[in-house]
Amino acid sequence: MTETTFTPRVFSGIQPSGNLHLGNYLGALKRFADAQNNGIESIYCMVDLHAITVWQNPEDLRRATRELCAGFIASGIDPEKSILINQSQVPEHAQLAWIFNCVARMGWMQRMTQWKDKAGKNQQNASLGLLAYPSLMAADILIYHATHVPVGEDQKQHMELTRDIAAKFNHDYGVDFFPLTEPVIEGAATRVMSLRDGSKKMSKSDPSDASRINMTDDADTIAKKIRKAKTDPEPLPDNTDALEERPEARNLVNIYAALADTTVEQVIADHAGQNFATFKPLLADLAVAKLAPIAGEMSRLMGEQDEIDRILSRGAERARAITAPILRKTYDIVGMVGPVEG
Repeated sequence: MTETTFTPRVFSGIQPSGNLHLGNYLGALKRFADAQNNGIESIYCMVDLHAITVWQNPEDLRRATRELCAGFIASGIDPEKSILINQSQVPEHAQLAWIFNCVARMGWMQRMTQWKDKAGKNQQNASLGLLAYPSLMAADILIYHATHVPVGEDQKQHMELTRDIAAKFNHDYGVDFFPLTEPVIEGAATRVMSLRDGSKKMSKSDPSDASRINMTDDADTIAKKIRKAKTDPEPLPDNTDALEERPEARNLVNIYAALADTTVEQVIADHAGQNFATFKPLLADLAVAKLAPIAGEMSRLMGEQDEIDRILSRGAERARAITAPILRKTYDIVGMVGPVEG
């Protein structure tokens, strides 16, 4: 069997769960925008099919999906350079997922940490979709023959499963059709922590709005949250090792470095010895300069929902030009009779 050379292609998806915050921006959206000029075709997806594996209020889900699209665009994703889609508008995702449901094994799914965490002790009452979630995730990636997926450490297990499904399909049918996608584990930008507790990840579910900077916050709100962020009484050190036991200080330095497109080492070199009464206003000014325009553009787009829907419709057309031929070939390999619309 001749080994296939796959055209480099990037895929990544984010769930439309609402309330985008600084962690989503620095950990994903900013990186996607920075990477879109590297010459590799990229598909960025709002994974609403994944969202409904647990119950969603339909109106909230529609709004969150459009808000996520607005967040992508406001963060710098150009829907002409990259393909920006809503998962449910590209039916080949779900169609390939069914094929993969028949390839993947129950034991693989039941070993998934996310399944254990979300279903807990009440697994018999969890949705079948929640169990099969990783199979759909594999289909999201492989329906594009994506070669690379930027992921956090918490998604490594799902990426390993995606490779297992691709390898088993290829083996079962004697083909080299699906790539063994490589995870791209992103380094330091950035696990953004709560502004109220540097030991906890920034989260939309934290009851304190002061714990996070929302991507929809205006300039005054951003500055106020930075000024009130929890710190310690010591000045900034002259080396990064000294930040290890200072979670709140480390978090603010990390945020500054990520927003300024520099390193933590450089931030420490520039600001060593400063107390937080001096450093926080500098960080506040930087955060406002970077984030307030994003909030403004998101607000504009959410007021022009027809524009968002048009962008997503165009993205789906472009996506299906890739996915329909791949699904047709998959059906042919499996032995399905008849053409696939697309």
